[in-house]
Amino acid sequence: MIDLLSHPFMLRALVAAAVTGLAAPAIGTYLVQRRLALLGDGLGHVAVTGVAAGLLTGTSPVWSAVVVAVIGAVLVEVIRERGHTSGDVALALLFYGGLAGGVLIIGLAGQGAAELQAYLFGSVTSVSAEEVWVTVALAAVVVAVSLGLLPQLFAVAQDQEFAQVAGVRIRLYNVLVAVLAAVTVTVAMRTVGLLLVSALMVVPVATAQQLTRSFRSTLGLAMVLGLGAAVGGLMLAAYLSFRVTVSPGPTIVLLALAGFVAAWPLGLWVRSREVAHA
Repeated sequence: MIDLLSHPFMLRALVAAAVTGLAAPAIGTYLVQRRLALLGDGLGHVAVTGVAAGLLTGTSPVWSAVVVAVIGAVLVEVIRERGHTSGDVALALLFYGGLAGGVLIIGLAGQGAAELQAYLFGSVTSVSAEEVWVTVALAAVVVAVSLGLLPQLFAVAQDQEFAQVAGVRIRLYNVLVAVLAAVTVTVAMRTVGLLLVSALMVVPVATAQQLTRSFRSTLGLAMVLGLGAAVGGLMLAAYLSFRVTVSPGPTIVLLALAGFVAAWPLGLWVRSREVAHA
């Protein structure tokens, strides 16, 4: 196991998993607070179109996915705000349009769906040094903005009417959260895959909410749990790979879900004590 850490591909995978584990719950906390937990899933489907466009044009699938996912994030905010359409309908449009566009374009590129496998379900052990640098840079932006603009983003996520009265530019921050979610999706697509990325954005937050009572502490604990699930899941998959074929992406998600199951009874006990002492 120790010898495995001496391989460059494993070190690159650890770095990519660590920064993804920090960035995904950071922006996911705001999405859960706004009851838009499935936005990451919808943007993941849109990013499929971006990956396919990259494969068709011969450009980097990561950057094409970033561009298409950001455009999709802005569109869903416009549809939700000006189109008199609810959030779940806007997400449904992303689901169907993104996936259908990706499959259509990958066909035009003369390639099969197998080419999308590494992006749909993740392939963190095959990331290149260039992809790691891109992942680290984008994740750093997501974490910096999520923490640096915490008061404004929390105000918009908690109560938009109150935030508007207080002078907060809610339209700007709504679009900013959507764009950060789109960037996070592309950051995480090589670690857990586009179809599982939403889990790493939501499950650590749901686990942290079992144990904390303030937004700030939930955000901090969710990032710690996301880091633990990403790095722990990668190491567990590497350990099991000596015996069976195990993919890191699903292992990371299942480890995060195991954390939620373990925290649930503890959360019930904490809440019962609070009620008893109230």
